[in-house]
Amino acid sequence: MKLSGAMGSIFWGLIAVVVALLAFGIFRSQENAAKTRHDVQPRVAIANAASGPLLSPEPFFDFGNISMSAGKVSHRFRISNTGDSAVTISRMYTSCMCTDATLITPAGRKGPFGMPGHGVIPAIFETIPPGGGALVEVWFDPAAHGPAGIGPTDRVVTIRTDETPPLSLRFAAMVKP
Repeated sequence: MKLSGAMGSIFWGLIAVVVALLAFGIFRSQENAAKTRHDVQPRVAIANAASGPLLSPEPFFDFGNISMSAGKVSHRFRISNTGDSAVTISRMYTSCMCTDATLITPAGRKGPFGMPGHGVIPAIFETIPPGGGALVEVWFDPAAHGPAGIGPTDRVVTIRTDETPPLSLRFAAMVKP
């Protein structure tokens, strides 16, 4: 079908408007994603403060720009029991299959633990004494989702105890090809 004259001009004008709106929408969504990623830390710190005696001095970590082709990246979060009695960690799991977490205590390493529904998440039953601490080593594979995983990423490691509300450790990354 061939468009000519005024109809052709209207058609191409509408196409130009649609393309401009799409470009603006993509720009705004990337801007909002970046804002959301950088706004996570204050919310997490507030949520972490209400979690009970099991705390992390750094409940949020930003890997910044990372490349899919460079392979996995890791970070170690410190956690400590600030309460007056022992806390028993019963389970630990991640929010996505691209992330694994391992609990490291003086008694040894337990894990890695992944996302519920993608393998068994066994019970841990690791006790942290008052004033004691541990490390949570988190590994993130930026290539796990393929090309669909490019862009801002926000993941969570949840540490459950029988005595207190869960502790959430979060990280963010901007995944590049």
